[in-house]
Amino acid sequence: MSIIVCPGIHDRTFTQSFISGLFDGSIGQNQANILVFPGKDFLNLSALHILEFLRDRLNNSFQSPLIFISFSAGVVGAIGAAHLWQHLGGRVKAFIAIDGWGVPLQGNFPIHRMSHDYFTHWSSSLLGSGQNNFYADPAVDHMSIWRSPETVQGWWVDSSIGIFPPKGHLSAAAFLRMLLERYEAN
Repeated sequence: MSIIVCPGIHDRTFTQSFISGLFDGSIGQNQANILVFPGKDFLNLSALHILEFLRDRLNNSFQSPLIFISFSAGVVGAIGAAHLWQHLGGRVKAFIAIDGWGVPLQGNFPIHRMSHDYFTHWSSSLLGSGQNNFYADPAVDHMSIWRSPETVQGWWVDSSIGIFPPKGHLSAAAFLRMLLERYEAN
């Protein structure tokens, strides 16, 4: 399994911090092939650039199922790349959008949204959300959920039944690890 991380438009050290906060030793980074799209500035919006990166890093092999983790502006390019990957015969195990506010998300693969506050969670879900989502509570600034997911607390919610009952208060990193462990097992 490969994990493709598609950052937004921000300092690259925030993405390094995100990966460190996510993989704190509880999930082996060795078990998954983690690929970080190195796009700069507006290339993160380009599905074609992300697809080209994937094809290069995976040697045009569509055998490895992918999990997309994308943030902010990177959600725009990543959702397009996920659809293109599938169109070319690849498999998308899951798509995780972190603060992809205003980006419509649909696909025939599992989709999860994570938001830095309840308003972003609620308003983004109007554009598609899937099941098992997360929002920070108390609310944090936009960059905190990416830069320090291990420190951001919030609620895991399941919108698959049309209501948003709290399932449990946990960190954003714990929520992400839970999803990754679930998809590693399947």
